[in-house]
Amino acid sequence: MGDFRFSFVLLGTSSHAELVERCQEAERLGYDTVFAADHLGVPAPFPTLVAAAAATRRLRVGTLVLNAPFWNPALLAREVATTDLLTDGRLEVGLGAGYVKWEFDEAGIAWEPFGARADRLEATVDELTRLFAAGGYERQAALRESYGLPVLAPVQRRGFAGSGPPLLIGGMGDRTLRIAAERADIVGIAGTLQVKGRPPGTLRLATAAETDERVRYARECAGARADRIEWQTLVQMVRRTDDRRAVAEELSTRYDGALSAEEVLDTPFVLIGTVEEMAERILRDRERYGFTYYTVHAPFIEEFAPVIERVRALTRGRHG
Repeated sequence: MGDFRFSFVLLGTSSHAELVERCQEAERLGYDTVFAADHLGVPAPFPTLVAAAAATRRLRVGTLVLNAPFWNPALLAREVATTDLLTDGRLEVGLGAGYVKWEFDEAGIAWEPFGARADRLEATVDELTRLFAAGGYERQAALRESYGLPVLAPVQRRGFAGSGPPLLIGGMGDRTLRIAAERADIVGIAGTLQVKGRPPGTLRLATAAETDERVRYARECAGARADRIEWQTLVQMVRRTDDRRAVAEELSTRYDGALSAEEVLDTPFVLIGTVEEMAERILRDRERYGFTYYTVHAPFIEEFAPVIERVRALTRGRHG
């Protein structure tokens, strides 16, 4: 299994100065990547990522995840190539099928059944792959030659069949996980499931048993690729405490009993306990699920930082 990487996802900022401070602090604390979300009401992902990269020395940047139906592939290819260029090849492109219906409604984008949205996701990957490999638009060749203009293309040549930045695809459904397993460099196990009978976008945490099944399915779809894939997950909450049971009971109530306290303690998408307990949990979950790329929400950056340090110390000790 690969080395651990740790990241956080930004959902908002009040100013450029706050964004810079947050990203620089995360870099000092040992984080590897900052992700931007793709939702209405939060900052647009690509300008946010360019600003984050400019404020830091080594922090990689990425999208977690773009809603593929929101994007015209040709315009998205331009955004990706420009951002990879302006961040000196630090971009990771995360794509998903979209799941919040009201955002589609608000943006005037047709809400389609999941199968159609998954088709859109796969078609977007295909078109980005084609555009990144094309070497520029033929109709612009004369203009480029006249003005000495370079072809706009990604700096990296790892994802998208070797033509673009690393590709992350995240989700929990069969179709999304199959696309991810067959096409992505990084497979994101999202950790949330649609609540049956509730409006689209009403989610609950997956249990440990459900996660076992989802990872098993994705690995079967990946076949021989499975051990070359980086397996990423989003932790929904981090809570340092000496009383894990009390916190689990509190969270069970907060989730309207969708998960029992025992299931809260067992799910990999919530980390509860002392620094040592959480670090050991991450090491166990690497063995159980293969997760090596952990993402937390920005409010948990400081609380999770000692866990990062401890995981790396334990990893060095066991390899030593």
